[in-house]
Amino acid sequence: MTAWIIAIAIVFLPLVFGILLLGPQTKIRVSHSESGLSKSGYVGFSWTYYFFGFFVPVFRGEIPIAFFHLVLSILTLGFFQLVMSFLYNKQYTIRLLTNGWELNDTDEKKRLALRSLEKKPH
Repeated sequence: MTAWIIAIAIVFLPLVFGILLLGPQTKIRVSHSESGLSKSGYVGFSWTYYFFGFFVPVFRGEIPIAFFHLVLSILTLGFFQLVMSFLYNKQYTIRLLTNGWELNDTDEKKRLALRSLEKKPH
């Protein structure tokens, strides 16, 4: 019984620590000014990456990045996946914003995104 409690604590401790440190994963609507397309960016701890690893970039359409993450996760025996749980949402959203996407959500969510991405509002 004690071994199960310890195992569960080991699995969920990074999740709790990540949410306390970075906040929960929050969806931020972004739109592309030229094409008119919209999609979701994310800020906060990526619990989806924590549990599903390189599949998250696959589902978000970042196939080359997913392959790179798979290779690094294998080489580091999963440690890379733990580290990327803290970094992936921020990196993904910054990639969107540097490729012509713009925040297109409520003012509160825009402020949250800018604060999380450490950018100054215009």
